[in-house]
Amino acid sequence: MWESMTAFDESAAIASVVRALDAGMGAEELLLDVIAPVQARVGREWEANRLTVAQEHAATAINDRAVTAVSLHPSVRRPPTRGRIAVACVDGEWHALPARLLAEVLRVRGWRVDYLGARVTAPHLVAHLHRTGPDAVALSASLATRLPAAHATITACQAVGIPVIVGGAAFGPGGRYARLLGADCWAPDARAAADELACAPLPRVRPGHQPIDDLPHLKDQEYTLVARSRPRLVGSVFRRLADSYPAMRVYTEVQRERTAEDLSHIVEFLAAALYTGDEDLFCGFLVWTAGVLDSRGVPAASLLPALELLERELQDFPRATATLRAGAARLTRAPFLTAGTAE
Repeated sequence: MWESMTAFDESAAIASVVRALDAGMGAEELLLDVIAPVQARVGREWEANRLTVAQEHAATAINDRAVTAVSLHPSVRRPPTRGRIAVACVDGEWHALPARLLAEVLRVRGWRVDYLGARVTAPHLVAHLHRTGPDAVALSASLATRLPAAHATITACQAVGIPVIVGGAAFGPGGRYARLLGADCWAPDARAAADELACAPLPRVRPGHQPIDDLPHLKDQEYTLVARSRPRLVGSVFRRLADSYPAMRVYTEVQRERTAEDLSHIVEFLAAALYTGDEDLFCGFLVWTAGVLDSRGVPAASLLPALELLERELQDFPRATATLRAGAARLTRAPFLTAGTAE
């Protein structure tokens, strides 16, 4: 499969999948022990700058069609014998393959599955729940910036009496944000999620539950104000960044566009950290971003002036400024940044 991915040969990838199924390999094993690890490697190769964005998209599309080939194989297609599960990505989440893998594993295990795909808004999902009445909803999110939307969706599903199981990298190590946002269950991967759903019905939500019950720190409005001010913050920092980081003055237009995108992501993750009340969320994102920049020959130290400018813009927001300082401190301890500074 990996050889097919690197050659961007869809026919070879699908032929490999069909041959494995014809030879007796289980569909669940093929989905989770072959296709899923290949997709994870695609992501790592992009992070290391060994795949372009276009190549990463092409490989992901091939993997998605390989999943379809599994689902259509005669050995896999059989009538459902269990209840009904709705599987969806939270609003704003484009990374749909993890949810798709879960949907197919649940089908293999006998569930009737409504796979709703990427970027499902809470109102649309709730309307679907009213029409179909599933036993549970499985929500997927890969990026922590989707956590506010995930929280709204979890609460909306529970309000109509449907329990929610969540998964994906967005929910943090050990599912820390899943518990914080009031999800009924968290699973580290598709196999664990399928096992959890097979064991027993998920518990029902407590009546009258509101999002603010989970996150009382949101009363300070810092999250709301930072999230709403993102375009202004990005524009202000971008205009002043060349003075703090002179190397930017000779950037090409493409490099300037990428810098603006990076600034936007920084503010998004800052807002997510304010929403969850967890500085580590922002610090982890910064270190990851610094590693991605370093692999592309961009000095990780270029992030520090942006953080300083953001801190000035947000000087009246104590939680935001504390989070920015924590992020800067974590960056200065990163090995690649220390090496770049020494040079």
